[in-house]
Amino acid sequence: MTVQQDAPGDSDTQDLEVWIDQDLCTGDGICVQYAPEVFELDIDGLAYVKSADDELLQDKGATTPVPLPLLQDVVDSAKECPGDCIHVRRVADSVEVFGPDAE
Repeated sequence: MTVQQDAPGDSDTQDLEVWIDQDLCTGDGICVQYAPEVFELDIDGLAYVKSADDELLQDKGATTPVPLPLLQDVVDSAKECPGDCIHVRRVADSVEVFGPDAE
């Protein structure tokens, strides 16, 4: 299945960002397996997003852009996450397009 088939509207061609709700993170690391360029487990056992220059972003609600080549991996991470804690939203209007609150 392609991203276009999964995506509501044209979200795959718009700027997207991703964030993780650490309060719900189970620390399974599935996201890191799918997209290690975007996600990383910290020493606390929870997943966090990383900046474009590979810096771990530990602030609550920190977001990072979703690089288009990694979109499918990030979407798969959100779908497979047992904690339902990965949120992918459009930058333009902050509407969640993948994750537990996606419309």
